[in-house]
Amino acid sequence: MAKDKTEKPEEIEKKPKFNIKVLLIGIPLFMIQLIIVYFITANFLLDKWKEGNQQLTANSNAELTSENKNEDNTSASQNELGKYVYLEEDVIVNPANTQGKRLLLTSIGFDLKSEENKTAMKEKEIPIRDMIITTLASKTIDQLNSISFRDSLKSEISQKVKNLIPNLKVNKVYFSKYIIQ
Repeated sequence: MAKDKTEKPEEIEKKPKFNIKVLLIGIPLFMIQLIIVYFITANFLLDKWKEGNQQLTANSNAELTSENKNEDNTSASQNELGKYVYLEEDVIVNPANTQGKRLLLTSIGFDLKSEENKTAMKEKEIPIRDMIITTLASKTIDQLNSISFRDSLKSEISQKVKNLIPNLKVNKVYFSKYIIQ
């Protein structure tokens, strides 16, 4: 009887705290998952991303060549980048198909050619803000999350601003704040 009582506490103390099966099964399973994720990323997602970038690059190159033909002082305007900036601050938008559960907070800066252009932008502040909100609200959360899509979004906003103010010259569009929640 005395031996039985002493053996029971020993059995409790002898239980291993770490299960070796976790290492034997878990690590190879983890490695297989890593290989599968790498394969999917390398073969499927990167190909789609490259195709999207090529299309965006082709579209932006076509826009740039058409703009370069219409501009007469491109070198002078590039030297003055950042001199006249109109800032539309804290634009809050619910992206498309989010049912108000997600939002985009952004501030957009427009680099302009002259002080007259900046004054014209200030005079049309409400229509410009409405155009920005409408444009951003029409985009899905996936589009807004895409870094490559932001360049096309900048050119789209720039083109729409030029449509609102016909004689306006926008050198560049900047996102000084771009937060998605």
